[in-house]
Amino acid sequence: MLSIAFTGGGTGGHIYPGLAVIACLRQGCRVAWLGSATGMDRAIVEAAGIEFYGIPAGRLRRYVSLKTFPDLFRVLAGFFAARSILKKLRPALLFSKGGFVSVPPCAAAASLGIPVSTHESDVSPGLATRINLRFVRRTGGRIFTAYAETAAFLPPACRTLVTVSGNPVRPGFRGAEAAAGRAFLGLGEGDRILLVLGASQGSLELNALVRDALPELVKYYTVVHQTGPGNEGAAPGDKYRPYAYFKEEMPQVLAAADLVLSRAGAGTVWENAALGKPMILLPLRGSGTRGDQVENAEFFEKAGAALVLRPASAGGAGDLAALVRALAGDPGKTAAMAAAAARIARLDGAALIAGALEDALSARAGGDAP
Repeated sequence: MLSIAFTGGGTGGHIYPGLAVIACLRQGCRVAWLGSATGMDRAIVEAAGIEFYGIPAGRLRRYVSLKTFPDLFRVLAGFFAARSILKKLRPALLFSKGGFVSVPPCAAAASLGIPVSTHESDVSPGLATRINLRFVRRTGGRIFTAYAETAAFLPPACRTLVTVSGNPVRPGFRGAEAAAGRAFLGLGEGDRILLVLGASQGSLELNALVRDALPELVKYYTVVHQTGPGNEGAAPGDKYRPYAYFKEEMPQVLAAADLVLSRAGAGTVWENAALGKPMILLPLRGSGTRGDQVENAEFFEKAGAALVLRPASAGGAGDLAALVRALAGDPGKTAAMAAAAARIARLDGAALIAGALEDALSARAGGDAP
């Protein structure tokens, strides 16, 4: 039986889209995942029933720090560990979902002659994707992108390898039912819902903003707030429902929302868009980020799917309250934003990428994997 190796990790945003692709694979094949031996990677992947192999992982930095050299050794150790694993697995191809942990497996696969393909979720490619492009070119793989605009950021020699796929979204989202979400929340059809999402770990900035603006927000919506584990929201009330973390009910809760306030991570904005949700976005910014969320937010704003809280005013609860008030009083605007969001997410990235990988697997079925 031929096999496919997946790699990626460090955050859920580099894992869940890959799992969405795996869920869409139709033909029988062995699937294994190479991720970080530490952190969340193993728990998420194994919970999905996927075979997992942990490797040493060193963070890739754009600056020099005391951790740079130890991380370089971890990257090197990760390469040899990944090479040993891939020699035993003998996969027909390797698919990377990015993140710093993906670089050693991609390099190892290329050294073994295993075709490498990769997916970039953001408007502009991250450092790991930029490094992995050389392995894709060397092995004749494909570069999948969420946005057509991403090709302009790639070297000219790589642009012919690009397939615009959109972002893979977990299967449960596209068919999620609003009624099930309202039932979970204990809310009726007449309750307008503002869903606040600060990613899986929450967002202290977003939590503080909501807490300060809450007296105004609840005038227009019932606020359902994913605060993140260990983070407290305001005191629960009839119009304010804090939850530490949504699990399997997340797609239904999102489907029930009338308006979403969230960060602008690639996975978050595409899950919102897949369900046609108008958005207010507060992108992560400043030192410690390369600005990818700012770019994502600006893309959705330009497309008419979102309003963006700007850095200069993002700390102002009054600005958030004003945006929510304006949207609450303009159903035509929110309907137009919802339609724009749905247009962006019309591509089913998980199914499209899975189909391409299956085609590549079929093409290699007559030959021997490395």
